[in-house]
Amino acid sequence: MIFRIHTVVAAAATICLVSTFSAQAEDLVFTLKNGTNSVLSEFYTSPVGVGEWEEDVFGSDVLSPGESISITIADGRSVCEYDMRFEFTEESDLDTTTDKADLCELGEYTITE
Repeated sequence: MIFRIHTVVAAAATICLVSTFSAQAEDLVFTLKNGTNSVLSEFYTSPVGVGEWEEDVFGSDVLSPGESISITIADGRSVCEYDMRFEFTEESDLDTTTDKADLCELGEYTITE
């Protein structure tokens, strides 16, 4: 009976520790600048090594040439390196572009042609 109590206490302590760590993960905030001559219509991010893209960050918005926007990634992860995918409007001569960056270190990212 004592063994079971210790196991339950240890499991509860582990859950509390994991919950505390998750609650301490900070949102990742950076500035995205459109340094192209085309309208950026969709922007996707995903932590490096994850096989799928997260949702389009812009939703129904776009980022026109020369504009910048503050992006907040509030995914609860404590990672800095993200894969990024940029898609432009149909009128653009630019193809979908991908890149990866340490967004914590940069603080801002400029997409260029």
